[in-house]
Amino acid sequence: MDSQPVPIRTTALRFARAVRIFLTSEVGGRARLMFFGLMLLLFGLNGLNVVNNYVGRNFMTAIAERQMNEFIRQAVFYVCVFAVLTVVGVIARFVEERLALLWREFLTRRAVDIYLEDEAYYRLEVSGTLSHPDQRISEDIQAFTVTTLSYIIMLFSSTLTVVTFSGVLWSISPLLFAVAVIYAACGSYMTIVLGRPLIGLNYERLDKEASFRSSLMHLRENAEAVMVTGVEGQQKTRLLHRLDDLVGNIRIITAVNRNLAYFTSGYNWMIQIIPDLIIAPAFMRGEIEFGVITQSGAAFAMLVGAFSLIVRQFNSISNFAAVVSRLSALLEAIERSRKHSVSGVELAKRDGDLVFDHVTLGPSGHTVLRDLSLSIPMGTPVLICGPHATAGAALFRATAGIPTAGAGRIERPDDLMFLPQRPYLPPGTLRQYLVPSENPDGFSDRQVLEVLRSLGLDGLADGAEGLEKEQDREMSLGDQQLLAVAKVLLSRPRYVFLDRIEATLGRETFRNTLRLLCERSITCINNGEEGDTRDLYRALLDCREDGSWTWTDERT
Repeated sequence: MDSQPVPIRTTALRFARAVRIFLTSEVGGRARLMFFGLMLLLFGLNGLNVVNNYVGRNFMTAIAERQMNEFIRQAVFYVCVFAVLTVVGVIARFVEERLALLWREFLTRRAVDIYLEDEAYYRLEVSGTLSHPDQRISEDIQAFTVTTLSYIIMLFSSTLTVVTFSGVLWSISPLLFAVAVIYAACGSYMTIVLGRPLIGLNYERLDKEASFRSSLMHLRENAEAVMVTGVEGQQKTRLLHRLDDLVGNIRIITAVNRNLAYFTSGYNWMIQIIPDLIIAPAFMRGEIEFGVITQSGAAFAMLVGAFSLIVRQFNSISNFAAVVSRLSALLEAIERSRKHSVSGVELAKRDGDLVFDHVTLGPSGHTVLRDLSLSIPMGTPVLICGPHATAGAALFRATAGIPTAGAGRIERPDDLMFLPQRPYLPPGTLRQYLVPSENPDGFSDRQVLEVLRSLGLDGLADGAEGLEKEQDREMSLGDQQLLAVAKVLLSRPRYVFLDRIEATLGRETFRNTLRLLCERSITCINNGEEGDTRDLYRALLDCREDGSWTWTDERT
């Protein structure tokens, strides 16, 4: 499992790459237009803040000098400026959220593509090199896009604030301007020193949260098995252990946050009093108007706030750094999984028979199948048998492309399908599952219902309307396996590889299944048991315990 954040330089390069890919993608033009519009809105907001600063000064001066007409005029200006600020601010926020959503959609689609490409999802799970890739795709991408855009906007807005309010504060008091710069610089430095451990701690917290949540999901998904086997105590120990890890991590985070809060709270309180300490004496000497005091306080707060982005946002920044590191680790792990395959068997696609060329399976010192070389022509049902099903199961996995220890080459047709011992039914309607995705409109309701009826599954779909209903996830394992068979019958591949499904279906149902497959000219290769009826097959592959094998054509 990954336990350490990716180095800062790698993270920064990944971050820049993610931004560049987005801006140069098919939605990049729309994104740039939205970003340009957002920058114009921020210019407008910054200009309105400067206007508001001067209106506030004149407003307070009119109060201090008891000038009713000027007071009313400045009050009207104040209301108008606030109204425009509200409208522009809301529009800017709306554009920001839409741009973040566009970016999240693009990155999530891209992440899903590379996660499912070349069986990366399987290789990551088998290798165990990366924890919770699902969370990184669903939650971390959302946090990355929203927070990145927020920081870009804050940085741009802070830069504008520094440029505009530096002049305002300098015109009031050069000394106050110098104090603002020094105060913000010292505050940022101390915040980094005190809060730096949060980056690594937040990285670990995200993993521990996901680990605890996955344990709860595992318990829910296997509730019946846990109850039957009576392992509630083990599950409780496992859950509480992961909860203890999470709580321990959060305790350390809260301790660091406490120390950081001591400094940042005092830092923020002092911002309110420093301008008054420097400017008030000048008012008392009659050198400035009263409104200048409030103007200097507002300008000082704006300038220090712009300079103190790290102080104000450090907790968020530390979370963001962890998110970027986790996404970087996801991409690195996927790339590594493509380069390092644990399978020594070469898999190739061809338009013709299924061919095994000098295939040896099993780890060194425990070979289950040795030097298998044969071609299985179409129309030749094959039974793979032997003292145990290990060799057939290994051959099934290797042919399916599952990384398997061994050597040799397997050439298989593009339309070869597989029926594992335990079927998998993805969420969706019966039609979505049964009808081949490459030809969704190529089968009528009558054809689909006829196949279900031939397998005794007509009760699952009460007419055509039943095909559009979500599948019953509680159906028996046998019915699930028959649905998988129905999918094969509708797809009509040239070959189908079965892995010990007779135990699930029963002998008579299995014989009917083979008959239906043969009627549709689907060549069946069955990894069966020693006692399976052999009259259903044309050829026999007998695998012995020492890895040797014999091939017999039963019809010759």
